[in-house]
Amino acid sequence: MAVIKTLGQFIIEKQADFPYAKGELSRLLRDIGIAAKIVNREVNKAGLAEILGDAGTVNVQGEDQKKLDVFANMQFISALTSGGECCIVATEEEDEFVPIDSPVSKNAKYIVCIDPLDGSSNIDVNAAVGTIFSILRRKSVEGMATLEDVLQKGTEQVAAGYVIYGSSTMMVYTTGKGVNGFTLDPSIGEFCLSHPDLKVPEEGYIYSINEGNYVHFPEGVKKYLKYAQAEDAATNRPYTSRYIGSMIGDVHRNLIKGGIYMYPTTSSSPKGKLRLMYEGNPMAFIIEQAGGTASDGFNRIMDIVPTELHQRVPVFIGSKKMVDKIEELMKEYSPENNLNAPAEKTLEQLNIVGGID
Repeated sequence: MAVIKTLGQFIIEKQADFPYAKGELSRLLRDIGIAAKIVNREVNKAGLAEILGDAGTVNVQGEDQKKLDVFANMQFISALTSGGECCIVATEEEDEFVPIDSPVSKNAKYIVCIDPLDGSSNIDVNAAVGTIFSILRRKSVEGMATLEDVLQKGTEQVAAGYVIYGSSTMMVYTTGKGVNGFTLDPSIGEFCLSHPDLKVPEEGYIYSINEGNYVHFPEGVKKYLKYAQAEDAATNRPYTSRYIGSMIGDVHRNLIKGGIYMYPTTSSSPKGKLRLMYEGNPMAFIIEQAGGTASDGFNRIMDIVPTELHQRVPVFIGSKKMVDKIEELMKEYSPENNLNAPAEKTLEQLNIVGGID
């Protein structure tokens, strides 16, 4: 009989990977897992509990909030506040970050950036939704943590993960030592290790994008879609198009089967639509740890220096060879879309005085 390993047991076993930690990160992941179980319960009974539909409010991005968006946001903030391991929660649903100033959190070292319910527009039609989280270690050592503590590059993440509430509920996370997946066993109420050491195939055959926006895409993306649809036996094309409409659903499928998820800039969203801190960075960390690639079309997502809490970013993420191809086409056909290109140095920065020699 196979031995079942729970998320709690797995976290404790892996605690030795972090000699600087004293159990705080393990407890923080446990708190996220508990809140996810509560959200999962409400998602599963949404149609019965009258919590479908709009909440009548709008978030900082100007998007209508669903009732479950608001519920999930409250649950994660509550769990992270009472857990005592978190000094700041930054969430997609709040205008500003939420500082945690309580006796149990006075020495907290960690910051959590979270999308409490990704793909919430799918709730009403019973399609996949989920939670995405990123964990950072605060930089300041005294006083209340600040916005500067939150605005760290993706390479500074100490952990990231997501919970997908689908036909089964899974939690997938990384602490920089590979990626592992845990499926919720409702009979015992525990996440159990079901997908150890996940690896995304280097080459995939699935592409995920909202092709309804084709006319508004950069030329490089249009070229890639024509490439993906062309017949070529040597590269197993044409590829298969699959689009769920939630980042978490599409990326999870492509992590398992191989593929690329694309959310490029459009004429109406010239900086991209997805959020760097809540979606881009954590998903990039997971996919890179599984052997894949995450790019904004030109640059590694985790190398982008954030300048604002709700910063947006175009996303191309998944199997390495597929992302390499879209980067090649973007650089050739859409160089003007390189939003994170390094600025050209001025004469002063080059220490050139009195003109060019």
